[in-house]
Order: sequence, then C-alpha cells, then structure tokens
Amino acid sequence: QVQLVESGGGLVQDGGSLRLSCAASGGTFSMYTMGWFRQAAGKEREFVAAVDWSGGTTVYSDSVKGRFTVSRDNAKNTVWLQMNSLKPEDTAVYYCAARSSRSNVLQLRTQSYNYWGKGTRVTVSS
Repeated sequence: QVQLVESGGGLVQDGGSLRLSCAASGGTFSMYTMGWFRQAAGKEREFVAAVDWSGGTTVYSDSVKGRFTVSRDNAKNTVWLQMNSLKPEDTAVYYCAARSSRSNVLQLRTQSYNYWGKGTRVTVSS
C-alpha cells in the first residue's frame, strides 16, 4: 500500500507559478500511474493531470493544458506538478493520487485511483 504526501501549495498572485510535489512511500512507485486532482470550495473533485508509470505518457485537462506540466522521478519516488500562468480559478486543494497500473492508457476518473494524499492548498489571488 502506498502513502502519498503533497507539498508546495501556497498563496500566489495571478500569473504566478508554483510547483507541487508528491512523495510516495510504502510501495513500488514505478508500478503506479500517478494523477493530480483538485477540488475547489463547493465543487466536485476534478481531474488535472496524470502520468504513466514511466513518465513517458501524460494527459491534462483542457483547463490546464499548456500551463501545467506533470513529471515524475521513479528513483526519487516523487511526482511533480509545475503550474505556470496561474489564474484565480485554479484556486483549490490539490490532491495526488495513485493507481496500480503499468498501462499507458491513463484514467481521468477519481474512482480509478486507489490511493490519495491529504492535499495541499493553492490560492491564486487576483
């Protein structure tokens, strides 16, 4: 069973950047697809980005495509979400999630992921 801990959230101005990290422990990291999701106040949790076990395949939601980049380092058991050109509508709690899979067909649904971190809050001020 893998444990996930996110970090790197905070307060940033409109147009700024943040880099979120998710450290994994307790499992073989390279056996997992990794995803980032977010949940704004009063809204459902939504997909942001995902990366396959090798780091070679990524997918993004339309709302972040071109601004966010997901990457991973299996030797460091870490996945990152680089967020550039942040907008107030990016304000949310960001969650890291893991799915036991070595497929490069990436899943976008929350139900497809087995393990979740507790989240890190990102606030973008206008």
